[in-house]
Formats: sequence, C-alpha cells, structure tokens
Amino acid sequence: MVPLLGPVMFALVIAPALAKIGPKVPGVDYMSFVAIGIAGLLIPLSCMFAGIGVMVDRESGARRDLLAAPIARPLVVVANVAVALLVTALQIVVLIVAVVLRGAQLHASANGILWFAAGAMLLAVAMYGAAEALANRIPSLEEYTGAIPPVAIVPFFFAGSLFPIGALPGFLTAFARCLPLTHAVALMRYGLLRNASGLHDIWGMTNASAMAALSVAVVAAAGTLLTYLAVRSFTAASRA
Repeated sequence: MVPLLGPVMFALVIAPALAKIGPKVPGVDYMSFVAIGIAGLLIPLSCMFAGIGVMVDRESGARRDLLAAPIARPLVVVANVAVALLVTALQIVVLIVAVVLRGAQLHASANGILWFAAGAMLLAVAMYGAAEALANRIPSLEEYTGAIPPVAIVPFFFAGSLFPIGALPGFLTAFARCLPLTHAVALMRYGLLRNASGLHDIWGMTNASAMAALSVAVVAAAGTLLTYLAVRSFTAASRA
C-alpha cells in the first residue's frame, strides 16, 4: 500500500492546490492539465527508487545466487524492468482514478489510452534503465540517493508538466524539446485530454497523430539506449 500513497497525495492534494494558483492553459482545464503532468514526476521517482533494490541485491540480496544460476545475465535486468513496470502501472492507475474522482476532466478513448500507455510505459522503461545503470555504477546508497533529485525531479520542471514549454525562455524551450520526459508528458496529455498543444510545442506540425508517433519514437529510442546501458553496467558489475 505504501507505493500508492504518493499517487493519492498527488491527486487529492497537490494537483487541486496547483489548479487554484496555476496559469490558464487554452483549451484544457488546468486541474486536468497538471494532473497528467504529475505523472511526469511520479514515473521517474518510482523507477529511480526501484534502483535502490538493485543496490540492496548487490550488497546483501540475491544477486550472487542469480549470477550462479544458468540464465543469461541480461534476463536479470529484464526481470527488474518488468517489476518496475508493474509497480509503476499500478501507481499510474491509482493516480488516474484519484484525479477523476477529484474532478479532472479526462476524454479517454481506446486510441487515446494506447497513446497514454505508450508514453507512460516507455518513459518507465527509460527511467528504470537509467536507475539500473546508475545503481550498478555508484558505489554507495548515499551517493545514489543524492543522484535521484537531478535525474528524476529536475527535468519535471522543464518538461511542460506544470506549464507549456513555450512559456520558458527560448534556449530552455529548445532544451525541453530534447528531454524524453517532455515527449512522454505530451503523449499522455494527447491520449487522455485529446489536447495536442504539447506535441505542437515540440514539433510545430499540424498532424497530431504524426507528432505523437514521432514522440513515441523519441521515448522508445531513449528507453532502448538506457536499457542497453543498464545491461552493460550490470554485466560489468557482475564481473567485478
């Protein structure tokens, strides 16, 4: 139950509070806007905290037994990714249910849910890849904990989670377009709010489906690269 407290707190306390003081976003209720944006903080935090389990396994857990088992070492990373995805999916479902009960105005369709799921799950894969890679490279739990804010929290403020990226200074808008989190948040909003303004701020095109497909490709590429780095770091650490 503990992992579910964060989504409930975000949905019932933080999102409504921000909605009262937040800016007006054309074409969308700000409560709904920020409720989906909060997923851009919840997913990275959940995956980065999952990396702590990697460090515990390395120091006093089951890693030695797993390394002695007759399985390919990359499968250990794949299994860890699956667990992180399961926990993150549960948290996202709780978040969405809570914000709907709190009054968010979502416009879900079968196609929209697929876009939302693609953005959320690919972001989770990418963030867990980063978490696993860091956990296998950083020597102490204290140092790893110190790495969580810059990796999981700082990008949240640049990725259009609380306001459109066009409100940022020009050079920061360009930086935001390079973040996988920006693409994932825009995809999730397009999926559940039917609002493509975030995608337009990134790509400047008029075809929403084409922009969404491009953003899926960006987040998928980030997930593939970071998972590859996670496998490489795990393999290197297991040889040490």
